Amino acid sequence: MDEHQHGYIGRKDDYLKRLRRIEGQARGLQRMVEEDSYCIDILTQVSAMTKALQAVSLGLLEEHMAHCVVRAAQESDAAGKEKVDEAMAAIARLVKS
Repeated sequence: MDEHQHGYIGRKDDYLKRLRRIEGQARGLQRMVEEDSYCIDILTQVSAMTKALQAVSLGLLEEHMAHCVVRAAQESDAAGKEKVDEAMAAIARLVKS
């Protein structure tokens, strides 16, 4: 069994709380559409939800770099490069979204 703990483990409850809040925002958006709310009001809420997801993403990325990448780099250059490449691919996906 892998004994490795992910970097975010110390803030897991915080991430879960944020994700539950985002889930609530998604339900609120659904209600707004069901209730024929004004387009701009819906877009404002979409923007708020997007920013909340970005904040979670950046926090996870920071934890990944500070823990997983650093730990891999301490193991070997090859392992460090692999984790950096993995992080760069994740960053590229975030920037495109």
